[in-house]
Amino acid sequence: MKGIVFTEFLEMVEETFGLEVTDQIIEESNLQSEGIYTSVGTYEFNEMVSLLTNLSKTVEMPANDLLHTFGLYLFDSLGKAHPEIIKNYKSPLALLISIEDHIHVHGKKLYPDAELPSFTVVEQSENSLSMIYSSSRGLYSLAHGLMEKTFTHFNASAQISYELLKEDGTQVKFDIVQDGW
Repeated sequence: MKGIVFTEFLEMVEETFGLEVTDQIIEESNLQSEGIYTSVGTYEFNEMVSLLTNLSKTVEMPANDLLHTFGLYLFDSLGKAHPEIIKNYKSPLALLISIEDHIHVHGKKLYPDAELPSFTVVEQSENSLSMIYSSSRGLYSLAHGLMEKTFTHFNASAQISYELLKEDGTQVKFDIVQDGW
């Protein structure tokens, strides 16, 4: 997993829960990297699982709620790091529709070994979108947070619902209806 995800996750933890909690989860996680990450490095996914699990126990919040919060946080970080990507879009739905064909293509150029989820558009209209999220990592709550923040970025809102197509969250159908139509 790319280091930028780790650095941003730990920044979010520190901003939200404080330095003491950040240090505590790093210590409790027994990490091979010892919790020292660079944004350009690559680290084992199980380190993120360990950090998230320990954070969930420490702050007594479900891991999926924390991943959702991280998705909201990560959108702004990625937007600041790569504003040229978001500038290409005039609406949140246009951005979401292009995840697979543009955003992830650009992401793969920047981070060739990144394991990105796939998003398959199954239905779209002027104000709605249905797409299937697929990833062996099952981080659909992170994707959900990113989607919500996409609408906030464009000063819009939407109703976003999802259905687990596989119980482990590795395949999820998202239904998005933009408000105000």
